[in-house]
Amino acid sequence: MSGAAPNGKGQTPYQGNRRCFGEYQCPKCNRRWMSGSSWANMGQQCSTCGFNVYPQKQRPLEKPEGLDTSDINKEHPQHLCEKCKKLGHNCRDSDW
Repeated sequence: MSGAAPNGKGQTPYQGNRRCFGEYQCPKCNRRWMSGSSWANMGQQCSTCGFNVYPQKQRPLEKPEGLDTSDINKEHPQHLCEKCKKLGHNCRDSDW
């Protein structure tokens, strides 16, 4: 399971330029996680087994009528984020 986009273009469902919310499941160890730092065609490394995982689902970061329980102050694990590694800094500091 690669998390590829349904239309076959790109590695992720979302193909925009902005950060979004992503849901992940590692195909090697089945660990699941969610991230508010998900990007098009970028994966996140599984903290359990180290496999680079692309998101299964992605959606905009907009808060849905008070239902968003994510903590924007939670530290982002840059060492597990493909986008951070590519940029050389925290991807939350970028819009692209």
